[in-house]
Amino acid sequence: MTKIGLEIHGYLSTNEKLFCTCKSEHGQKYSKPNVNICPICTGQPGAKPLLPNKIAVEKAIQISLILKCKINEKLVWQRKHYDWPDLPKGYQNTISGHHAIPVGEKGKFLGIRITETHIEEDPAAWNPKTGEIDYNRSGSPLIEIVTEPDFKNSEEVILWLKQLLVTLSYIKAIDKSLGIKADVNVSTNRERIEIKNMNSLKNIKTAIEFEISRQKKEPPKTQETRMFDADKGITLKMRTKEQAQDYRFISEPDLPIIKIEKTRVQKIRSELPKTPFEKLKKLVKKHKIEKSSAEILTKKLEVVEFFEKIIKKVNSKLAVRWVTEELLSVLNYNKKELEEIKINPKHFIELLQLLEKNQITELKAKEILRSWKEHSSSPKSNAKKHSQISDTAKIQKLAQKILEKNPRAVADYKSGNKNALNFLIGQVMKLSDKRADYTEAKKALEKLME
Repeated sequence: MTKIGLEIHGYLSTNEKLFCTCKSEHGQKYSKPNVNICPICTGQPGAKPLLPNKIAVEKAIQISLILKCKINEKLVWQRKHYDWPDLPKGYQNTISGHHAIPVGEKGKFLGIRITETHIEEDPAAWNPKTGEIDYNRSGSPLIEIVTEPDFKNSEEVILWLKQLLVTLSYIKAIDKSLGIKADVNVSTNRERIEIKNMNSLKNIKTAIEFEISRQKKEPPKTQETRMFDADKGITLKMRTKEQAQDYRFISEPDLPIIKIEKTRVQKIRSELPKTPFEKLKKLVKKHKIEKSSAEILTKKLEVVEFFEKIIKKVNSKLAVRWVTEELLSVLNYNKKELEEIKINPKHFIELLQLLEKNQITELKAKEILRSWKEHSSSPKSNAKKHSQISDTAKIQKLAQKILEKNPRAVADYKSGNKNALNFLIGQVMKLSDKRADYTEAKKALEKLME
């Protein structure tokens, strides 16, 4: 029977590192090495850690509560010893190990049991080929989420991880630009195998499937730690699996016990947003939104909260189409998030109401939406300027001008080319600044060309 468990590491979204005031900024967008460093995060002799980053601790509590974990009242820091170049102190500060009490434990998320959640500092980035070490990420606050071996296959793992990432994005607890890293524990019949440090869902899926196949052919006799070779799609042995005693955990004398008061936990709990699943259920049951559309809306908290304001004043079907198709299309084209553009829900409601009452054309509404690149403005205040032209006589005059300017398109239409009509309608819309009623424009052109 296949059993799979995860150890997921994510960077907590904080401005400063865990035990010093250096910026917690690293990764590809910070290409210059060793700029966000100090004696503490580079492990200089005699350097002592500052008190743990308060925001990091609160973010860890938020995550633990989302995962339905029991929050412990005392957190004890440990020194986890190992001798690698990325850890100059010779140990890592962590809330894990024999004598540690995790931030949260005994939780459950989408049917998968959560063993524990805890905080730890990240080591530096070591390049074994060149020997170079970049300390920009050294000391950055990490959250580790450990699951029980409740997964049975790679599909379950990937689906669960996708839902976890969406849920955690609601509380903005993890720096999404840095992604996650996962250690995967796989066992088929005998010993457990750990596959270390995978940073993409694709690699996690491929590694699990390879490892299950490998273990069925060659049942492991001892526990191992393996790495994943993404180029070959295989796992390779690194070493025999470490046991807890190999890390020589001891209590950290330079860091005090953190006491988590119940009132603090209650305050954090009260400020948590509804989860994507709660939002999804509300949209489907209360507002009668199709599940496929509701799933798109609930992928991002700011989008679904924006939508919930819109449907208070606008027909839900119109609101669904304009948020999931038009608004998201504009955001994707401009490579921006909704929170980066100051779109006032009131202005968006005005836009859809003008459209609903046929006071502006759909093309004009799209043009107005696309013009909101930095912030929105009231379309109602300029409604007269953007108003739809429905008067038959006016549209016929516009159509006549277009036909006179485009005799070749007229000839193409009369010879049976229906695409020529679409071209001519487009020219009428252009001449009218997208204000002409589409149906009336089509009728006028067809009548004049008879």
